Amino acid sequence: MDLENNKAQMRKGILEYAILLTIARGEIYASDILKELKEDNLIVVEGTLYPLLSRLKTEELLKYAWKESSAGPPRKYYELTEKGEKFLEQLKETWSELEKSVNALIKKSF
Repeated sequence: MDLENNKAQMRKGILEYAILLTIARGEIYASDILKELKEDNLIVVEGTLYPLLSRLKTEELLKYAWKESSAGPPRKYYELTEKGEKFLEQLKETWSELEKSVNALIKKSF
């Protein structure tokens, strides 16, 4: 059994949730999202983030605005829509339920 593959699959499973949590704190530039996720060991390649952001925008969970940058061309900043905020609340509830279930299983196994 490939432990690294299992760890990667677990991270992929919660990546959307992690992205929404990161954006929920306020307007954020994509490379800052990537930096934060990398620091938390949740994403390792840039090519994973941008398709997810695009899909979340298509699903109307995110919106973006172009803002001028002092260090080059305008940048795209993301924030949650009202629909995205509601969806995130549902994900938080789901996460809480999963966390309780998994913790209960862990306690039973020791």
